[in-house]
Amino acid sequence: MRILFGAAPPVFFVELIVRAFLVYALVMVSMRFLGKRMSTQVSRLELAAMVAMASAIGVPMLSPINGILPPFIIAVVVVVITRLIAKLSFKNQHLEQLTQGDIDTLVEESVMKRDIMIRTRISRERLLAQLRSQNLSHLGKVKRVYLEANGSFTIVENEDAKPGLLSLPEWDTDFINDRLRVTDVMVCRNCGERKPDNAPANKSTKCPNCGDRDWTNAVIDK
Repeated sequence: MRILFGAAPPVFFVELIVRAFLVYALVMVSMRFLGKRMSTQVSRLELAAMVAMASAIGVPMLSPINGILPPFIIAVVVVVITRLIAKLSFKNQHLEQLTQGDIDTLVEESVMKRDIMIRTRISRERLLAQLRSQNLSHLGKVKRVYLEANGSFTIVENEDAKPGLLSLPEWDTDFINDRLRVTDVMVCRNCGERKPDNAPANKSTKCPNCGDRDWTNAVIDK
């Protein structure tokens, strides 16, 4: 019985209804004041506010020895600070970049920027998976891929697709052969950079973009 109900007095379970109602109302009101972005993909600022709210609310809602007033005070402080930073960031772009982060370019002209991907901890497979989710079967269709400050991907397609690195799994040969055509253009398997025209035919050529030596044939839509 102690494992199930703990050491709290029986009246506390009735009190939980009141506490849960007050906390729920507190969260809804706080989210309303924090702005519409809290109901979509959150930025670092909103995420910090959510963590602070969660840590302030959890203990008083379940502990009979803690009052319900402290979470309300903390919620007011968190909302005021968040709104203040958001207002100042609107006027100061440097402060916005400092608190929210900046945009990074992961793909430029159908070529992965491996140094930026390493810095932002975006793996090659994760990027290719994002392209596949947008029905982009090779990098030749992609002009830019931006990693937004909130962690989302923005993809700008090429108006005229060119041969590029395959983004589909190489083992799915039937599907690939049905949709794509293999070209004579050689690209780096690691980043998609095109092999220099004057490079030797063997695989000893070093990629000018990432330094890898693994080359593969580019593909294009049939």
